[in-house]
Amino acid sequence: MRFYELWIGLRYTRAKRRNHFISFITGTAIMGMVIGVAALIAVMAVMNGFDHTLRSRILAVTSDVIIQGNGVPVLDWPTAVKRLSTVPGVTGVAPYVQAQAMLSHDGLVSGAVIEGIDPALENRVNKLNQDMKMGELQSLQTHPWSIVLGRALARQLGVTVGDKITLISPQGGVTPLGVTPALRQFTVVGLFSVGIYAYDSGMAYINLGDAQRLYGLNQGVTGLRMQIKDPFAAPAFAAHLQQQLGAAFYIQDWTQTHENFFKALSMEKLVMFVILSLIIAVAAFNIVATLVMVVTDKETDIAILRTIGVTPRSIMLIFMVQGGIIGLFGTLLGVFFGVLLALNIPTLVPAIEQLFHVQFISPEVYSISQLPSKLEPWDVIHVAIAALIMSWIATLYPSWRASRVAPAEALRYE
Repeated sequence: MRFYELWIGLRYTRAKRRNHFISFITGTAIMGMVIGVAALIAVMAVMNGFDHTLRSRILAVTSDVIIQGNGVPVLDWPTAVKRLSTVPGVTGVAPYVQAQAMLSHDGLVSGAVIEGIDPALENRVNKLNQDMKMGELQSLQTHPWSIVLGRALARQLGVTVGDKITLISPQGGVTPLGVTPALRQFTVVGLFSVGIYAYDSGMAYINLGDAQRLYGLNQGVTGLRMQIKDPFAAPAFAAHLQQQLGAAFYIQDWTQTHENFFKALSMEKLVMFVILSLIIAVAAFNIVATLVMVVTDKETDIAILRTIGVTPRSIMLIFMVQGGIIGLFGTLLGVFFGVLLALNIPTLVPAIEQLFHVQFISPEVYSISQLPSKLEPWDVIHVAIAALIMSWIATLYPSWRASRVAPAEALRYE
């Protein structure tokens, strides 16, 4: 591009419009670009906030890596705990027993996943102790046949700390009448809430020794849970560990145990990006309309430039500069307001809720007191690039049309 093409394009952009309607369409195109870019950046930040919050809460009750016996209990787990604790990058190892059961209280029954844990070791592999709302996780060690329930599960059963519930295990004894389920009374010593309904309504924890006796595992456990320094390195760590231990063990990392959940979040984020990009696409169509009318308005100028030797390619570049500046200006303003909005969502949303007396997110349902927001620089870059590409594509047809203006036809009635 030569200097005069850029200079003329800039002059056309700065020039006062003789046609006020063209000025209005230009302003609309810029505002549309600003709104589209800002909205997309803000929504992506909210999606990232939800993703980060949910990942943190899932990691509070699950471990980075899980090792299970391939269809059989892990017997010599104390030795395995000592050996795995010395592996570089491992910060904690704890055994667990997992099984299904029914919980009953005063005629109310609910199914749950029962996990037997060692409270002394459990704090090394998750943050469940930080999510205790009533009681303490350590009470499982000091009170025999005690249980910690999710708060939603306790609400379904109508119990609180100190109440007794009946655990019905399918692993019962064999009698002449057939297999009978095992029943055992437990005392509720704590309630937890991680903010994810599936866990709060379907999980219960008991002492590891109680679980082994209840499910007839003797000294065996279902598996071992591991915590590592970098949770995002868990897939590679699990794959390496699987190669070392062989087919006798089944190893999963936290991304596999919740694979469908995180895939759904990624799909939602992609769909929101595509849908909100349509706002930017509409603004780009406004750029097309603006440049088409500018080309019509400037046909005489184009004809004069052609008669003094300006090539069709240069004419095309002049109007591409003009449309590109509109898109660039709208994109930069959109990025500025989008980043500003994304950084202030936790403050703005409560103010709007208070002003209009509405509540966007109920803490009782979602266990989130405010709309989360996490601004990712790469998202901002991707949105800006997408907006600039759409703006550039929008300049192609009007610029090509300008390059096809015939000087003789344009100057016939001048």
